[in-house]
Formats: sequence, structure tokens, C-alpha cells
Amino acid sequence: MAKKTSKSTAAHSSINIGISDKDRAATAEGLSKLLADTYTLYLTTHNFHWNVTGPMFNTLHQMFMVQYTELWNAVDPIAERIRSLGHVAPGSYAQFAKLSSLKDAPATPPKALEMVRILVEGHEGVARTARALFPIADQASDEPTADLLTQRLTVHEQTAWMLRSLLEE
Repeated sequence: MAKKTSKSTAAHSSINIGISDKDRAATAEGLSKLLADTYTLYLTTHNFHWNVTGPMFNTLHQMFMVQYTELWNAVDPIAERIRSLGHVAPGSYAQFAKLSSLKDAPATPPKALEMVRILVEGHEGVARTARALFPIADQASDEPTADLLTQRLTVHEQTAWMLRSLLEE
């Protein structure tokens, strides 16, 4: 008697893009972590945009809006890359909480410079997540994922630098 194959397994195994099932799974797992980190940082940045106060209000309010907009625009390409690899992209708060390496935003909004410090840590954390995945994508000759990671690293490292500059005295 022939073994039954589920539709998702059949569809999953029919993908032949030159990357093994094992490598696609490992990359999708890493991208899921990147997606969770990016979404978590998006939420924190948007929260801070709404709740920033003090003498730097206008500057930080505008800066945070630019940053959360960039993060919002980043989640779709990450999720779509996971789908291109034949896997389901996580999309719930519960999944993101399990997958993310970042802390959730504080329940009580901190002072403006503490917000900046938290966002520096967040961007550095997302950069570490992307960098940890890069060797997996590179080893699998997964150029689209490597390109996506390079773009994300550039954004997060530059944003962390700009935010850090606000903390210097």
C-alpha cells in the first residue's frame, strides 16, 4: 500500500529552486526569527513615537516615524521570502514572542533618551539575528536571502549608529 502524502508535504517537496529542503527549512527558521525581531522592533518604535515627551519631542517623534515606517515596509519582504522557500511565515503575537530575541516595549513609556537606548539595543539585536543567518544562506547559495540580509544589516547598523549619536554627551 502506498504511503499517503499530505498536500502540504507534497507541495513542500515539489519545490526545486536549487536549494535543498534542509537548507530551505534552516533559512526559513532564521528568517522567521528575523521577522519576529523586526516586527517587535516595529511595535516598540511605533509605541515610542506615540509616547515620547520632553524637549526633543518633535525631533524624536519624526525620527521614530521614519524608523517605524521603514520597519513596517521590511516585514513583508521577509515574510514573502519565507513563503518563497516553501514555508509558512509566522504572524501572531504569540509566535513572535517565542521567536524574537528582543524584549517587548516597557509597559510604562520611559524617558526620551531611554527610548533611544532601547531602540539602539533593538537595532543591534536585529542586526545580530540577520548576521547569524547569513552563513546559512551563503552556504546554501541562497543569494536572494543573502541580499535581503545585507539590506537589513545596512539599515539596522546605520540606524543604531544614528541613535547612538544622540546618547553621546
